[in-house]
Amino acid sequence: MKIVSCNSNRPLAEAVAAALNLPLAVATIRRFADSEVFVEIHENIRGEDVFVIQPTSAPANDTLMELLVTLDALRRASARRVTAVMPYFGYARQDRKSGPRSPISAKLVANLITEAGANRVLTMDLHAGQIQGFFDIPLDNLYAEPVFASDIRERYGDRKLMIVSPDVGGVIRARLLATRLGCDLAIIDKRRERAGVSEVMNVIGDVRGRDCVLIDDIVDSGGSLVNAANALLKGGATSVLGYVTHGVLSTGAAERIAKSNIEMLTITDSIQATEAVKGAANIRQLPIAPLLAEAMDRIHKETSVSTLFQ
Repeated sequence: MKIVSCNSNRPLAEAVAAALNLPLAVATIRRFADSEVFVEIHENIRGEDVFVIQPTSAPANDTLMELLVTLDALRRASARRVTAVMPYFGYARQDRKSGPRSPISAKLVANLITEAGANRVLTMDLHAGQIQGFFDIPLDNLYAEPVFASDIRERYGDRKLMIVSPDVGGVIRARLLATRLGCDLAIIDKRRERAGVSEVMNVIGDVRGRDCVLIDDIVDSGGSLVNAANALLKGGATSVLGYVTHGVLSTGAAERIAKSNIEMLTITDSIQATEAVKGAANIRQLPIAPLLAEAMDRIHKETSVSTLFQ
C-alpha cells in the first residue's frame, strides 16, 4: 500500500499517512515554465495498491490537472490498483443541465478521472448523490455526519438544539443528523436566482428559543449561510451555528462570516484553510484524517466501508 500526495492539501495527506503509520511516497509534482504539470514518482510502485490524495479545490483546474497527470504516471508505472482520494470533488455543483446549451461538467470530470487511470474513487459528502452514477468504476462516498454528531454532542449537548437544512435539497442530510442527535428539524425555503445569489423566502418549523445548527455540504461565498442565519434569528432562534463539510470559502467569504451573526462555523479540513479562514474567530476546522485513513485501510483490505456509518 502506497500513499501519494499532490499539492492541494498536503497537510491532510500527511495526517492520513501518520494515522496509517505509513510514509508518503516520494514524488515530484511541479510546473514547467509555461505552467504545464510534470509528475515523477521516485520509488517502485509496481504491483502496489496506491492511493492518491488530492481534493480538487481552488485553483480547481490546476488541482484537477495535477490529479489526472499523477493518475497517468501511476498507471504507466504498473500500479496494481489506483484509488483517487478526493475529499472534496470539484465541479460537483455542475451535476445537471441548468439551462439550454450548458454542460454537465461533473460527468466530464468523472470521465477524465476514469480515463486517466483511476480504478476507484474515494470522496466525501458529494454535492449530489447522482454523481456516483457518473462513474463506471467503484466510488465510495464518505459522510461527515458521524464526525459532526460527535462534535455537536461534546460542545453543544447542553443546548436546546434544532437541526436546520439551508434548502430543500439538503433535507436528507439534515434529517440523518437530526435523527442521530435526537433533535427536531427545520428547513429554510429559499430562492436562488443564480449561482452564489439566494434569497430566503420562509423558515419551515418553529425555531423560537432554539439553538439552530445549519447543516450543509459546501459553503462558498457564505451569502446563503449568512442570510439563513439572519432569517432564523429573526424567527426567534437563540443562536445559530453552522456545520459544513467543505469550506470552499472563496474570496471575501471568511470576512463575511466573521462579521455575521453566526456564532461558530465548523468545517472539515477537506480543503486546506487559507490565511483568511485561519484568521476568522468564528470559523474552526475538524480533522477528517482518521475517517479517511480508516476508509482507505478498509478498501486496501477489501472489507466493508459502509459499516463505518451504521
